Amino acid sequence: MVSVDTADQNRAFAAQESADFPILSDPGKTTAAAYGVLGPVGLARRWTFYVGPDGRILEIDKSISTGSAGADVSATLKKLGVPPRRSV
Repeated sequence: MVSVDTADQNRAFAAQESADFPILSDPGKTTAAAYGVLGPVGLARRWTFYVGPDGRILEIDKSISTGSAGADVSATLKKLGVPPRRSV
């Protein structure tokens, strides 16, 4: 996940949501600009990029629905042949 928030804001978000994944902090918006997700007023759009092990972008989802995002990501990963993660 990439966020244009500061590292401290991202740490607080991760703790609040019990996130078990890394969050790249991009307050300078360099990465967001490189991926073309900055909107006209400088806010990042919520797009999901699926990146393969070789670093190539396999798919981009530009239609994120917060209500179904988890199921949508799961379905796309399955479609891309990514094996499910085992629970600990």
